[in-house]
Amino acid sequence: MSGAPFLLALVLFLALITIERVGELFLSRHNARILRAIGAEEFGRSHLPWFVALHIAYPLALVAEVVWLGARPGSQWGLWLGVFVAAQVLRVVVIRTLGVFWNVRVLVVPGIRPIRRGPYRWLRHPNYLAVALELLSGALLFGAWRTGIVATVIHLVLVRLRVPVEERALRDAAYSEKWSPTP
Repeated sequence: MSGAPFLLALVLFLALITIERVGELFLSRHNARILRAIGAEEFGRSHLPWFVALHIAYPLALVAEVVWLGARPGSQWGLWLGVFVAAQVLRVVVIRTLGVFWNVRVLVVPGIRPIRRGPYRWLRHPNYLAVALELLSGALLFGAWRTGIVATVIHLVLVRLRVPVEERALRDAAYSEKWSPTP
């Protein structure tokens, strides 16, 4: 694929992920207000700007690799589209499963035990898997392998820093006496 249809596909893809991220930020802000109202505490605040920077840099790097380095989809683009769609489905399932507890921040309500239904029956942090798959497959869909690899590696490094903070916060909150209901 090349020419105008390819560039149109890239523009539509960028619009989709931009709308998705902005929507997630609004949902996150809404959920944060609710969680804070019932006593949520925030942990790992220093990680958030790095995640935000990654999600701003990703589309810019994707455009740069396509426009200036001439990246084009390979013969496996259909596979990458399938992986990208699966990542989107997983993200939606995660958001629906967590409900008001879903957030881009690490907000934990004391006394609440971690959710163990939906994809959380099998994976401890399925949202991070969805994002890793999205970053890699979205870039490879356009043949932008450099962007895919670098963005995914950065994401995994950030997750490696953040998950222990989340785990500790969830463990400590589950044993807190401040709040008792379990979602």
